[in-house]
Amino acid sequence: MLPEATCLNCDLPSVRRALEDPELFLRSHPVNNLLILDEVHRLEDPSLCLKIVADEYPRLRVLATGSSTLAATRKFRDALTGRRRTIHLFPVLWGESIEAFEIKDLDRRLLHGGLPELLLSEKRDPAFYGEWIDSFYARDIQELFGVRNRQGFLSLLRLLMRQSGEQVDYSRLASDSGLSQPTVKTHMESMQIACAIHLVPPFHSGGKREIVARPKCYAFDTGFVCHERGWDSIRDEDRGLLWEHLVLDALRSCHADDSIFYWRDKSGREIDFVVRRGRERMDTIECKINPEKLTTTATEVFRGYYPEGDNYVVSPGVGTSYGVRRGGLMYTVCAPDSEPGWPCIP
Repeated sequence: MLPEATCLNCDLPSVRRALEDPELFLRSHPVNNLLILDEVHRLEDPSLCLKIVADEYPRLRVLATGSSTLAATRKFRDALTGRRRTIHLFPVLWGESIEAFEIKDLDRRLLHGGLPELLLSEKRDPAFYGEWIDSFYARDIQELFGVRNRQGFLSLLRLLMRQSGEQVDYSRLASDSGLSQPTVKTHMESMQIACAIHLVPPFHSGGKREIVARPKCYAFDTGFVCHERGWDSIRDEDRGLLWEHLVLDALRSCHADDSIFYWRDKSGREIDFVVRRGRERMDTIECKINPEKLTTTATEVFRGYYPEGDNYVVSPGVGTSYGVRRGGLMYTVCAPDSEPGWPCIP
């Protein structure tokens, strides 16, 4: 897709040797071309190379790719503030699955996951998931974060994948994984940086009836959730939780992570996601396989606290967005990425 680009794989020793002196290398590179540095974290000092490009070769465009949030790893000695823009590539979104991959079977997307190789495979390969997890530890965790307790780390990761979509209970995780609570929190921070999990905090304004402290943890891909739970098919009771993962990916693709929450009160009333649009405006997002099964109790309570904002019901089977009235509340029923109903639209 980028025929004029020079693509260098930093996994190769020859490429790493060539970039040991970035200034010498860049002198011979065409300044108007695109330079792609794949697996850039494999370089000894990746931030130095990128800083030289930004400061001394402003006409040269560089796409530096890697499997982690690179600037947060110990190899980056410079934050490159003002010199970079970060793009997070998610697993294949539901809209992309339909439009780009021509796969309209929701259960296949949920069960296979959103890595293109797996999504395009007619048959699901359980061995791939285990091999990927082992490689993830060796390449992203051990190398970049120096975690040495392989068994404890992977035990925790698999626990989080099995419990994906639930509130985090650090005491329970520590007990089940055989790790201390501080170690659990440290390992989870590494997993977040490496994009293997994502924590969604509870939304609150200090109300006595609101949950204020326990985030929800979502694994990065539904295929791995199904694999770790031992599922080889999708049952009706499984579909809703997995659909939340796809809606969250779509929300994160167009909203900053620090603007996405969930909401729950101490009576157990819950809203799947809340998107903060400003100081007073809060949009609610309910994830429903069948929008006719929407219940409005939680939203009614939430709107008693936070009256400003729009309400959405996100469902995979919706073509054109439409509005409905339930219990005195107005909702927009839409699919992820749909226009103009999807809540990315201001």
